[in-house]
Amino acid sequence: MSNHRQGWEALLTQLHARNTIASGMGGPEKLRKQRERGRLNARERIACLCDSASFSEYGLLAGGNPPGGQEALAADAIVGGTGRIDGRSVVVIAEDFTVKGGSIGHPNAAKRTRLVRLALEQRLPLVLMLDGAGERAGNQHERYPNCPNDLQLVADLKGRVPVVTLVLGTSAGHGALTGMFADLIVMASGAALFSAGPPLVQAALGIETTPAELGGAILHTRDSGVAHNLGNSEQDCIAMARYFLSLMPPHAGAPLPEQRNHPVAAHRSVERVMDILPPLVNQAYDMRELLRELVDEQSLFELQPDYGRSIITALCRIGGVPCMVVANQPSVQAGAITREAADKATHFIEVADNFGLPLVNLLDNPGVMPGPSAEKSGVLKAAGEMFRAQRRYRGRKIVVTLRKAFGFGSSVMGMNPWDGQLVSLALPCVNLGGIPAIGGAEAARASDEESARLRDIQSGAWVPADAMAFDKVIAPADLRNEIITALHLHPSG
Repeated sequence: MSNHRQGWEALLTQLHARNTIASGMGGPEKLRKQRERGRLNARERIACLCDSASFSEYGLLAGGNPPGGQEALAADAIVGGTGRIDGRSVVVIAEDFTVKGGSIGHPNAAKRTRLVRLALEQRLPLVLMLDGAGERAGNQHERYPNCPNDLQLVADLKGRVPVVTLVLGTSAGHGALTGMFADLIVMASGAALFSAGPPLVQAALGIETTPAELGGAILHTRDSGVAHNLGNSEQDCIAMARYFLSLMPPHAGAPLPEQRNHPVAAHRSVERVMDILPPLVNQAYDMRELLRELVDEQSLFELQPDYGRSIITALCRIGGVPCMVVANQPSVQAGAITREAADKATHFIEVADNFGLPLVNLLDNPGVMPGPSAEKSGVLKAAGEMFRAQRRYRGRKIVVTLRKAFGFGSSVMGMNPWDGQLVSLALPCVNLGGIPAIGGAEAARASDEESARLRDIQSGAWVPADAMAFDKVIAPADLRNEIITALHLHPSG
């Protein structure tokens, strides 16, 4: 063996040893405890997310050669790199709770910054897997270079590439903040998310609390609206991330992943719509049933289902084209626009606009929610933001007025004539007006004769169709085919 080969063998032996230590994460005992908590470790999570054998790790040796002789930390508590989902490249960052509680030391911070910069520069989607304690306590005793950190760069990613955050354990501080810029935030059952954990809350405010009370998954998906979807398991959360990204382009301006020739994308009549949708506006129904008839089979993915429930937001395919659906839900508060519903819709309309997703609006609402509680919640401001998101949207907008659309409730759903719609459709039973027919006459102090005339004007599609408020008045069974026809006007990517 040559002297060169002997030198290389010594270096490769050392490299293998260092890689083995770094790949071992927190060691057998801490990995066992992670399993006992019912959680996957960081590497198992990445393997579950990415296509088989597609993950290429960056920064494995970060944290393995600390200055000053401190203890080496396996990958410095974070695993990251590039992988593929359905054959398309992504950047993945996973906090490793088994090493120092997933806390952020200086090599960890440098690795995060490198990987987020990679996503920004190469225009690749980013998936963040959170399970960490935030900034490491010892950081304040070490010098830290002044350079852009990952928080700044994740903010720069907004609207440029799809970003998904999966909260799979307890996430606090800096790590939690980076996750808030995502297009989709999914929390696992039992996970928690907060700016400061229970010990800091106790020290600062004297309040004793638990992670679930402070920022549990149910709290954030149902009450605060901070997170969008709740997964029953980590695998469920990861499946949501994979499906979400399968419907998105890799970056803003890229073609959508359309599947127009797939068998489930074919035109078909939807006669069952007439069994689901009552023509009388005061009868409730479940909009989800209607959506399942309209979209391609098994493609419907509801976004933030437990928050702002009077509006449904969902990703789907219609005629093979990925779409964002915003639909009023008449079975919840008659489909009225609440502050929470408007906030939710605004976010996902902006996601659709950023990434060129067609926007399909299905209207059936009595207007913006009135009353003291609604006004106190800030519903007017939230509805105004939703209206502005609709006005700013520049993609393929399809608006379908199913039944009722009153006042500002019609405007925030994009029904105003000449509001950039690709097509504006209506069913024959539509009921329109500046104010609801029921109660509107009383509010205006109208006479009986005027009230009857107001109800006549607000009933039916014929008057607005005569004024070109709608492009087409159609039969319910034709609704899916009309939407597909409009979507296919755009050349396939």
